[in-house]
Amino acid sequence: MRSTEADIRIHRPESLSASLRRDWHRAADASPDYANPFLSPEFAAGIGTYRGGARVAVLYEGEEAVGFLPYERNSFGVGRAIGLGLSDCQALVHRPGVTWDPRELLRACGLSVFEFDHLVEEQKPFTPYVTGTFASPVVDLKVGDGSYAEWLRGAYPGLAKTTLKKERRLGRDLGELRFVFDERDPAMLRTLMGWKSAQYRRTSRMDRFARPWIVDAVEHLFQVREEHFTGVLSVVYAGDRPVAAHFGPRSRTVFAAWFTAYDPGLRYYSPGLIMHLRMAEAAGREGVRVLDLGRGDKEYKDWLKTRELRVGEGFVTRPHPVATAHRLWRRPVRGLRNTVLAHPKLREPADRLLKSVGALRTSGPGRARRNGG
Repeated sequence: MRSTEADIRIHRPESLSASLRRDWHRAADASPDYANPFLSPEFAAGIGTYRGGARVAVLYEGEEAVGFLPYERNSFGVGRAIGLGLSDCQALVHRPGVTWDPRELLRACGLSVFEFDHLVEEQKPFTPYVTGTFASPVVDLKVGDGSYAEWLRGAYPGLAKTTLKKERRLGRDLGELRFVFDERDPAMLRTLMGWKSAQYRRTSRMDRFARPWIVDAVEHLFQVREEHFTGVLSVVYAGDRPVAAHFGPRSRTVFAAWFTAYDPGLRYYSPGLIMHLRMAEAAGREGVRVLDLGRGDKEYKDWLKTRELRVGEGFVTRPHPVATAHRLWRRPVRGLRNTVLAHPKLREPADRLLKSVGALRTSGPGRARRNGG
């Protein structure tokens, strides 16, 4: 195995030269493990444009760049995979045969800790630091030349009857259904973010779109149109009314499910499921081979998946007081969250509690007083 421990150089992701981006793309193209658009230099640059602590560690053999680790660093030297909390795929992208010493890598990056939560299983040097592995469902897309209805009946015979019935009812009630796989209207992207923000608040989840840098990064990535990363906004319309929307990145072969939301007044029609099915069919026709649904237990993912990948979470640390403090703080939080997520009997009450709290928050104090009086 080749080793690159001795020569690691640090760059800003949005300032990488064209030649380094080409080297990154060549390394990614050498392995299907790195085909996910979240592992592209375009994604790293999009996050880095709005995050001051974003960096890329470039591993060299001589003057040849053979590995790339995008990360974020805070002022205390705590590092995390770039876009942690947003990215559904993380890795040190490298050419075949390259290995590294994780602690030497941290030292070169000026990090005491490196945290990840969607690490590609292939990353063997990081394996000793993985604290848990989780299923990440994917859909293998096999699309023929028939109609959408024919594809749906062939791909999902159990779902086809119910979904097509709801689509027909939606068309009768609101107007003819129309699906746009690659919608370029930025106003529709803002509508999606508004729907998603409201959903986060209703369910007491952290509202990502309340953070200006995330809004800016998503709007930036929406404009990226490159071979290894294209921001794709998909929309289901009933007549002229948007019903559901999704924004996510695609590479040549992988489409990552990212932000999906719908008009909450139309939930009876299952617009989110309709969105995913239309999106899967269209992506397959565009040449995408895999729809990556991302880590997490959701009923619709169980319905749609054809197989599962495994992703890891954990921490790489080197001896340092900050690393010790970070580990003592983060391990119990992760452990509690994963315990809840792994047990349906705990997950369902926790989810109901969050939704109840969200309802109280959105009702406002005035309405609560009226209901109580």
